[in-house]
Amino acid sequence: MKNKIAKKNFGKFAVRNKHKRRAKERAIAELSRTVEELNISAEGAVLGYSADEGRRGRVSPGRMKDELRVRGVFQSSRSGFGFVTPLRDGESERDIFIPEDRCHGALHGDLVEVVYHSYTSRFGEEKTEGRVVKIVECGITTLVGTLMHEPSYMRGRRRIAARWYVLPDDGRISVRPEVDELCGAAEGDKVLVRLKRTDAYCGESARGEIISSFGDTMSRGANYEAILAECEIPTEFSPEELAEADAAAGRRIDLDERLDLTDLTVMTIDGEDAKDLDDAISIRKLGTGWRLYVHIADVSSYVDEKSALDRAVMSRGTSVYFVDKVVPMLPPSLSNGACSLNAGEPKAALSAIMTLDGEGEIVHTEIKPSVIVSRVRGVYSEVNALLAGEASSEVKKKYAPVMTALGRMRELYEILARRSQRRGAMELDAPEAKIIIGSDGEPVDIVKRERGVSERMIEQFMLLANEAVATLLTERGIPCVYRVHAEPPGEKLDGFLEYAHGLGFDTSYISARKCEPSDFSRLLEAARERDLGEQISYTMLRTMAKAEYSATPSRHFGLGIELYCHFTSPIRRLSDLATHRIIHRVLIEGKRPAAYAAYARRAARAATDDEVRAVGAERRIEDLYKVVFMSGRVGETFDAAVCSLTGFGMFVVLDNTCEGLIPMSEMPGLFTFDERHMTLRCGSLVYSLGDRVRVRLEEADVIRGKLRFSICL
Repeated sequence: MKNKIAKKNFGKFAVRNKHKRRAKERAIAELSRTVEELNISAEGAVLGYSADEGRRGRVSPGRMKDELRVRGVFQSSRSGFGFVTPLRDGESERDIFIPEDRCHGALHGDLVEVVYHSYTSRFGEEKTEGRVVKIVECGITTLVGTLMHEPSYMRGRRRIAARWYVLPDDGRISVRPEVDELCGAAEGDKVLVRLKRTDAYCGESARGEIISSFGDTMSRGANYEAILAECEIPTEFSPEELAEADAAAGRRIDLDERLDLTDLTVMTIDGEDAKDLDDAISIRKLGTGWRLYVHIADVSSYVDEKSALDRAVMSRGTSVYFVDKVVPMLPPSLSNGACSLNAGEPKAALSAIMTLDGEGEIVHTEIKPSVIVSRVRGVYSEVNALLAGEASSEVKKKYAPVMTALGRMRELYEILARRSQRRGAMELDAPEAKIIIGSDGEPVDIVKRERGVSERMIEQFMLLANEAVATLLTERGIPCVYRVHAEPPGEKLDGFLEYAHGLGFDTSYISARKCEPSDFSRLLEAARERDLGEQISYTMLRTMAKAEYSATPSRHFGLGIELYCHFTSPIRRLSDLATHRIIHRVLIEGKRPAAYAAYARRAARAATDDEVRAVGAERRIEDLYKVVFMSGRVGETFDAAVCSLTGFGMFVVLDNTCEGLIPMSEMPGLFTFDERHMTLRCGSLVYSLGDRVRVRLEEADVIRGKLRFSICL
């Protein structure tokens, strides 16, 4: 009898819970839709809307459109909901909003199939909303996080077993995979986990396998190693690769097959700590112009095609430069040894010999395998002091053999700088950080990196050589790995022009249909006159397309150069090494151009992908060191400038280049975001890009490499 009553009561309870659950699901769905209508950001703050929009609108059921199906890449937020970027142009040209309860286990980066509908809000805006119906391809197979332990506990009358799980560093990843084998890791350690995912994957029951443990999750060293692993930066060479490099480094230079340029006054100029010296300069002044020699380490003569070392170069793509170490593309026996153009040693080079007229225009270009001997190992800071007339007697003595050449180099540099200005090349005022490391490996100071005359001079010579080589190869019909940069995307450009106009700048001469780099240079100059150069540069940089590598010739918009490649750094870049190999095989040895067309395409794709990976790792390591440095200054106040505005707060940058977020929750009032004018407004209080503010550091998150500030009023 009791069992019958219990069953009856349980049935009533289940029905009530079922109705409650459905009501809750409907409420969540409505809330998610309302959140999207209000443009609630991932941080939970209300984004701004125009004053003329009236009250906040709701979806009108009569204005819904039929459901559609599409595949796309899922991007999750820290608040649980996400967006899907369609892979093709379909009915929707915008990202598809996915409420939290409709993500169905999808993780950031997954290729998913979604069903969605579009609708028109009462504000007249076209919006989309959908649900994930299938995970087509897993974008995340590994993750980095902190190993956590949850002891057993009672849930009602049932005991829940203890478990080990990993809390991801990336807040956009909702899964917390359980692990069985700890592999030597301890609670609180930073670990790399391989996820065990299936088509029926459910985020609540995901499992993983620990691949590596890096140590205490709060330590700089553990986070450093974790970033390298997460970004898949290879840090070791195989025994076979090292053996090939050592054998190649021992090869004798065949002088008979190379142009002997050892009588030229050659010098290198690099940073004080540089070890891979891959470019050197010599110069002659002619009656009507100049002859500039840019000598580049002939790395392709040491890396045999289809060898283990060649495959390593293709997989690495670039050297990766961190604050206190370098992960080289080539083993040290080549990068720091045989290939490096060390002073006083005969070295194999590929020399671009350019004849220039009096205005710095290229008249003729030759590329020759050569032998050179650098007279002086120049250092930027020393050369800057020499050119400024502030060098010590010791420095003057060191550079005595090349002083005449240095004077001519500066003279040509000034001509080339004017040439660059005429074509409208953009020079953005984006400061770089120089992180000073103490004897214990910890950051002790951060300052802005200064670029002097010598840095700009060498940059102009390298730009000229890259342009000359790309032009020569294109004219001869020879494949090349070009460096290309497209015009700014139309939508981003429209937003930037509206923002600049809102600051009072004249943008009438910039056409969204056809713009020139000189237009942006003109605007930058006007911004500098109003002391807004850095702020306009930040926004302009976000407007620009990303440069990439291509086997198809195309313009480099930012430099204002029609044909451009990377030729000058083969020790540290695959793109340059590939172009060198093609020059040797086709231009010099006379092989068919078609034989290396596919190689150029393959190298361009690999170089682009590897550059993205390397840049991401470099930025994250730099952010880590900045946060470690600032972690001892929590609670202190600083002067800062507003460098970015979003719906969830504003980003500020300190004078030492450290950047962080002031969330809406830390703002003094209820602010709304005006995307059109790029402002945050609360009554009469308005924050715009470039505004100087006083901020207090509230948090330095070493795990995520982020700083959080608040406003000091």
